[in-house]
Amino acid sequence: MTSARQHLRAGRIVILGGGPCGLACANELDRLGHHHWTLLEAGSAVGGLASSVIDRAGFTWDLGGHVVFSHFGEFDQLLDELFAPHELLHHDRSSYIRFRDRWVPYPFQHHLHCLPQADAEACLQSLTHACQRREETLPTNADFATWLQDQYGSGLVERFFAPYNTKVWATSPEKMSANWVAERVAPVDLDEILAAFYGAKAPAPRWGPNSTFAFPSQGGTGEIWRRLGHRLGARVRTHAAAKAVNPTDRLVQLENGETVPYDQLVATMPLDQLVAMTTTTPSDVREAAGQLQHTTVAMVGLGYGAPTLDERSWFYFPEDDVPFYRATNFSKYAPANVPAADTTAFSSWMTETSVMPGTWVNPTALVKASDAALRRHRLVPGLAELVTSHVEMISYAYPIPTLGRDEALAVTVPWLEERAIYPRGRFGTWRYEIGNMDHAVKMGIDVARRLVTGATEELLSSTDNAVLAGSRS
Repeated sequence: MTSARQHLRAGRIVILGGGPCGLACANELDRLGHHHWTLLEAGSAVGGLASSVIDRAGFTWDLGGHVVFSHFGEFDQLLDELFAPHELLHHDRSSYIRFRDRWVPYPFQHHLHCLPQADAEACLQSLTHACQRREETLPTNADFATWLQDQYGSGLVERFFAPYNTKVWATSPEKMSANWVAERVAPVDLDEILAAFYGAKAPAPRWGPNSTFAFPSQGGTGEIWRRLGHRLGARVRTHAAAKAVNPTDRLVQLENGETVPYDQLVATMPLDQLVAMTTTTPSDVREAAGQLQHTTVAMVGLGYGAPTLDERSWFYFPEDDVPFYRATNFSKYAPANVPAADTTAFSSWMTETSVMPGTWVNPTALVKASDAALRRHRLVPGLAELVTSHVEMISYAYPIPTLGRDEALAVTVPWLEERAIYPRGRFGTWRYEIGNMDHAVKMGIDVARRLVTGATEELLSSTDNAVLAGSRS
């Protein structure tokens, strides 16, 4: 139980951003009995990157291909509080990669036996060579391209990893660090791959934390955060965009001219924007924050006047003949994602195309190209009517783990925290490796506990050592 002295120490807590991290922080503050907080959300609704929208034709769209899975009991408990069991639909992941003339099960490197013979043999040969050389230690500051070559060999890198990651990140793997990989890239067991290749043993079971996932039965992923925001009440303020942060007087200035005082500030907005709007920031901190890079993603929602003929979940596209890197069979997730929940009459697909910030995207041309690609690869019946299209430009989609990222974080984050400003969430920490919804919720809960009770932040303390090691190498 927290003491009155601890609550007094925490004082007035202001939270910038009403995404999963900010809402979870506010919710945990209430649970701890610390009610002296205000959440400021710039938009008209909460949810942030995990929001959902409904277009004019009645189709629901997420801001990207989100699914609900968890590493943390706190996130599971939150879902149990917000949803009755029947309000969450559960799925086994079924995902594939398009390679040449066929679909290869995910992960690509576990299914070399599904490739054309010449490609399979080339991948297996270079993979075997890479596995034999793994006793050679890579430098701790190895770039992502070098790490891929070391782990998988040139055959897999040339055919899948290099083209796919270049599409996802809109950045060359040579410019990215390998420190972020963790559970994001499937490891390989050469003996198992050889056994599958020669037909002696089936491939390993589905890999990864999202091999099974849940999804709200209605409202898209954003329904989670709408419900939580509603439960938190009037202290969650929308249309409240921050313009400046004054760490000396501990004031947040809003775009409407209002000033909001704080004792502790939890900021879930992008770290580069936070530094830019914070007064008295020294030049080295501004310069470090300015080196952080991110992608912009064009999410194209395509609604069809025909049922889907495919029961698979999502698909990866490494090759250049398709503009997007991923397509999601969205009507499969929940019937309510289409009008009247009628999946006998409608289906919906979401595609994601990554570009660098500032790149101009022609929405009309992208819709046309995305629709054509889905039809060409027979994910959508050739004669199905396209009854709606919806484009969302997600300006801050993914923080890129560049080679200089950890050094930049080592300069910016301590300076802010020394001034009672705590950057958290996907873009507050700028760490893709802890950038899922459940990570964001855990970060929000952890920082609330730190501010009120003095507890150690469990998630960040488990990853700080890796970041610091990367910044020193």
